[in-house]
Amino acid sequence: MPNSIEVNPQICHGKPVIRGTRILVRTILGALAGGDSISDILKNYPELTFADVEAALAYAIELVDDTQVSISVSS
Repeated sequence: MPNSIEVNPQICHGKPVIRGTRILVRTILGALAGGDSISDILKNYPELTFADVEAALAYAIELVDDTQVSISVSS
């Protein structure tokens, strides 16, 4: 897990956040998925850094990398 990401049951019900904030990783990812640029995100959340946004993306990549998907093929 990237250093900027914190998972603590006492903060936001254990959802991953940017360390030292209550900004959820999913908020950042959702903004990017919705078409916001990193510049937009940094304007909307001035407490974030470019490295924080990169950490959110790296965290998502780690989760996807660790996910196994089963696909069944029917004939």
